[in-house]
Amino acid sequence: MLLRNRFLLLLALAALLAFLSISLQFFSRWLPISMQPKAQTHVLQGSPIRLIPAVSNKEEALTGKNRKRIMPDLLTEPSAPDPLYDAILYCNTPGVAERSMEGHAPHNVKLLSVQVMIRHGDRYPLYAIPKTKRPDIDCVLEPDRKPSHPNLENFINHMTKGSEGQMDGTLSSLPRIPSHSLCEMGELTQKGVVQHLQNGQILKEIYLKKHKLLSNDWTAKQLYIESTGKSRTLQSGLALLYSFLPGFDWKKISIKHQWSSIFCSSQCDCPMRNHYLEEEQRRQYGYRIKNAQLEKTYINMAKVVGVPTRLLRASNPIDSLLCHFCHNVSFPCTKNGCIDIEHFKVIKAHQIEDERERHEKKLYYKYALLAIYPLLNQTVSRMQRIAEGKKAEVFALYSAHDVTLSPVLSAIGLTEARFPRFAARLAFELWQNTDKQKEHYIRILYNGEDVTFQTSFCRDHEKPLNRHLCSLSKFVNFVKKDMFSALNSTSYYDACHQRSF
Repeated sequence: MLLRNRFLLLLALAALLAFLSISLQFFSRWLPISMQPKAQTHVLQGSPIRLIPAVSNKEEALTGKNRKRIMPDLLTEPSAPDPLYDAILYCNTPGVAERSMEGHAPHNVKLLSVQVMIRHGDRYPLYAIPKTKRPDIDCVLEPDRKPSHPNLENFINHMTKGSEGQMDGTLSSLPRIPSHSLCEMGELTQKGVVQHLQNGQILKEIYLKKHKLLSNDWTAKQLYIESTGKSRTLQSGLALLYSFLPGFDWKKISIKHQWSSIFCSSQCDCPMRNHYLEEEQRRQYGYRIKNAQLEKTYINMAKVVGVPTRLLRASNPIDSLLCHFCHNVSFPCTKNGCIDIEHFKVIKAHQIEDERERHEKKLYYKYALLAIYPLLNQTVSRMQRIAEGKKAEVFALYSAHDVTLSPVLSAIGLTEARFPRFAARLAFELWQNTDKQKEHYIRILYNGEDVTFQTSFCRDHEKPLNRHLCSLSKFVNFVKKDMFSALNSTSYYDACHQRSF
């Protein structure tokens, strides 16, 4: 009898577990995507990656289910280049814990200044894929909608008082926040605003709370802010500053307008820069037409949307597809079928391969040296003035684009750096030895990672014991001299106007 009762009890427990398992599967299937459990997306490097297979729109149409989610769950970095992993990093989804090495230095040095170059945050595509529906992204800022940030609501309210700020040129006519229920082309999204609110918060914790770079009664003369004339760069800069500054005061905010995306200001006349850029574009074209799989993919995609292949290619479809991917919106479909994740992977893989060849051929490197010299010269000159005890801005912010940061990374020798993601940041720190006050050092950080000794000018510099700093003189010599030596010239003017090609 006892054995029989035990058997019945075990049978009942098994039945209960089976019922609970079926119930959980049923209910989780109907949960909104935002409520379904997700794996952490950004973690430490070195372990394998787990991907959830995406369901194409064609399969969705056949099954009658609308599974919007196309971004795979990421655990860790794969050992080999992976286009989906690269795309996830490019999206830079907010809310993930990020390790930042900004402001880390020995106890016997003092932080004197910081200059930060940023790429704008997540934006709506600049191009549309012909004959397809644009991704339905809402650019009106809503603090209750994810992704959000603790500062978002106050940021929205504060931006309505922007008439008190001083802005050069066309910046004064640009909106302070994105505001369209269906985003306009190139418009900053809520995700992009949150990315830079988060950037500002990270930098504030380190540079202000730890190193006291600015006091609570900071003045306008301590800041230098420059932005290109696009609303997405202006709004990104404002979002970062709002989270960063100890009390955002419009009366102290002055933003200079930079008309050039490479920040060349009055030194933009450089024929050889244009020559190297044209050579690089020819290299890109030659490398693309040799990729048979890429061409086959474009042909297939063109059939899906019903346009000639050349028209599909000219629409730069990866720009729009990245928006779908980063926002977990299904790729577009037509009556002929769907653009799917495999198309996306082929194009993204080609971008990774093209980046590798670009570094090998060195044409882009030569372009980068000439394109970004004016900005680097401004950066190093400000450091020199501060090191000499002269008055200069202790915090500078350049709100820019991928076409700004990419040549900077190339010019300073960061060949292993990833292409600038949305809301990428590049920080140049100036430090002073408190024991020997005439000794000054720099640190360079890319998205929070210390890359100082990956640069061409500090790479061979012997690290002092327990110090992660490079002599300021190394950076000065590079900008004032070595950049031109690489082009067989002695000055920026000569390098720009030589006709050796």
